[in-house]
Amino acid sequence: MRVLVQRSGKSTVEVDNKIVGKIDEGLVLLVGFNNEDSSKNIDQMIPKILNLRIFPDENDVMNKSILEYGGKILSISQFTLYADTKKGNRPSYINSRNKEEASKLYEEFNNKLSKYIEVQTGIFHTDMIVNIQNIGPTTIILEK
Repeated sequence: MRVLVQRSGKSTVEVDNKIVGKIDEGLVLLVGFNNEDSSKNIDQMIPKILNLRIFPDENDVMNKSILEYGGKILSISQFTLYADTKKGNRPSYINSRNKEEASKLYEEFNNKLSKYIEVQTGIFHTDMIVNIQNIGPTTIILEK
């Protein structure tokens, strides 16, 4: 499981000219699953995300988690996080989880995460327009 985490201001996800998810402040998560991922990976990843200290404290030092700072999460499925370009310029997605299994894991991930914080999402296996206002810029890759 790979999650690209970005500290965000106003961010949205749009499908068919309609905004389906948006946040004013918080984290944007680009989430990908590989062929070996399971519920265990999700259970290990969620605390990493929730406790990642990338928000400013009273001294403007990145020392607060999203739970301490406040905000929401915009979660976007992104199978291309497992793109492999070792054999040329055309990426292979052989290591990405198939869409049926990845869809179940993505839904489980968002359901478990939403027990702690409000989660907005895109629509799985759909072309989306994602507008991310990256603050910092702060971008971190987490992997399990």
